[in-house]
Amino acid sequence: MSDTTPQLPPPPRSPSPETHVIDYRAAEQLLAARDPRGAVKLLDSVIAAHPENTAARLLRARAFFAAAQLRPAELEFEIVLEREPDNAFAHFALARTHERAGRPDQARKHFRLAAALDPQPDYLAAARFEK
Repeated sequence: MSDTTPQLPPPPRSPSPETHVIDYRAAEQLLAARDPRGAVKLLDSVIAAHPENTAARLLRARAFFAAAQLRPAELEFEIVLEREPDNAFAHFALARTHERAGRPDQARKHFRLAAALDPQPDYLAAARFEK
């Protein structure tokens, strides 16, 4: 006697760590190609699976900023800075976010922190230290 009950497909597998790496790299490419919303979409699943991944959060913050989604960008940059308070780039990018949102005092604080942490010319120029 043969069993004729239909077989159900196997349940979907969760994405593997390799899939998340591929998604992260693809998100980098999308951001470079000026598709920040596509990058955010890919990074959402990476961050859902690995919320502690600071690099993914920093990339998503950059994508939010590029998409002019300033509040989500600000929140992501702040999460990065909670974990890495000495991340000069995150301070600089958060400052640009505040500047773009019309909050120059908050921007100045983070521009100066970025310049103090890493005195590269762009950071120093944005910090506008008085002589």
